[in-house]
Amino acid sequence: MVVASAAEQVPPRLRIAVYNAALKAIGAHDVTVILRGVDRHGLAERYPTPKPAHEVVLSHVLERVDAYAAREEELALVIADEVDHPARHRADLTRYRVDGTGGYRSRRLTRIVDTLHFAPSHASRLVQAADLLMFLFRRMQSPVDPREAATNERLWSWVQPQVYHSWCWSPTARQMHEGPA
Repeated sequence: MVVASAAEQVPPRLRIAVYNAALKAIGAHDVTVILRGVDRHGLAERYPTPKPAHEVVLSHVLERVDAYAAREEELALVIADEVDHPARHRADLTRYRVDGTGGYRSRRLTRIVDTLHFAPSHASRLVQAADLLMFLFRRMQSPVDPREAATNERLWSWVQPQVYHSWCWSPTARQMHEGPA
């Protein structure tokens, strides 16, 4: 027996309308959007014992947040969706402050204050907003039919002006960087 998720039970036009309203609300605020991703298959293909994808992406997004905060002469407080092993990620942040993040863009993180805070997305509108943005960003990276692509582009247009950086790293591709700093 196949059971449809709650979202699948809502007609597509209504799902799109709700998503449109949410992205319009996000885009109407003074926010800066930084999105990072990684091709998990490419990570496994390139490295014999790769770091977990979440760890790789978190270090990349923290580099970008720190660079943006430095550029703006601000400090940043990071609140993220709940994950397994939050203490390990907090320890990573401590190490990144001292030794840098490693990799080809290694950066000592000096603008991120306190620690990493993890919250369940159902309890945080900010984390929900980030989930919505990341979901659409990922959808836009995948081949889709022209109508879906046009809808995704229209939805994305509400937040595009606030996007400082967005990129999904493919470890097996030649291109190593896209976007500012």
